[in-house]
Amino acid sequence: MASAIPSQSEAYSSADTAARPSRAAQAATDLAIGLGKSWLWGEIAKQDIRLRYRGSMLGPFWLTISTAIMIGSMGFLYAKLFHSPASSYLPFLTVGLVVWQFLASLITEGCGTFTAVSSVIQQVPMPYSVHVYRLVYRNLLVLAHNCLIVPIILWVFHISPDWRVLWIPPALLVLCLNGVWISILFGMLAARFRDVTPIVASFVQVVFFVTPIFWRPDALGGWKALGELNPLFAAIDVVRAPVLGIPLAPYSWLVLLVVTLLGCGVTFAVFARLRYRIPFWV
Repeated sequence: MASAIPSQSEAYSSADTAARPSRAAQAATDLAIGLGKSWLWGEIAKQDIRLRYRGSMLGPFWLTISTAIMIGSMGFLYAKLFHSPASSYLPFLTVGLVVWQFLASLITEGCGTFTAVSSVIQQVPMPYSVHVYRLVYRNLLVLAHNCLIVPIILWVFHISPDWRVLWIPPALLVLCLNGVWISILFGMLAARFRDVTPIVASFVQVVFFVTPIFWRPDALGGWKALGELNPLFAAIDVVRAPVLGIPLAPYSWLVLLVVTLLGCGVTFAVFARLRYRIPFWV
């Protein structure tokens, strides 16, 4: 009769299984430890910007200048096309473009979150989330440079923000949280399927024109609600409306929070399930 007492090897196997943390726990630990290494990803992000503009006298302020030129060239032209006063349209366009560039960079650069640092991943043991936080923080620094245009435009057109500016820090925090899950999810997809990167880049170009960035949702007439339900418009609106001192679109925070929760949930499940494959994909 077979013995009911497990063998020694079976007992060791059971003990190892019980002691081994779950994949979800390992993923959560990766995210937590990576976040705690802010001294590391913060300095690397700054170094990325220094290397990108090495030898340049103005450095990252070239981005600020190019953004200002784009705003100046588009602002007066589209103000005429949309029959809108430049005094209200230019600030609307300025904040919209500055926030859009931040979001677009998170999406497009997010595809290279892991493939761009493949040699580091394969040689240096560190949490994968370090590369994610590095990317988000680097783009946040670029956003800070571009934001220098905003107060100038507000001063020129005599726009004084009110108490609603208090919503800007939590809005940026939520945008950064979205940047984290976008970088992880798109980074893993692009590492596994290399066609994802050009597809996403093309998609971002199309989305720029169908999102109310340089045109207002009112231009859609009866379809106005469709424009306001666009998650990218919601992400822009929660920053733009407080800066300009105008009311938010009715669904902006709701849409943004729903997308944030869904994105974080799905991405964490994928990260927990396939995280160990990243070194093989890159």
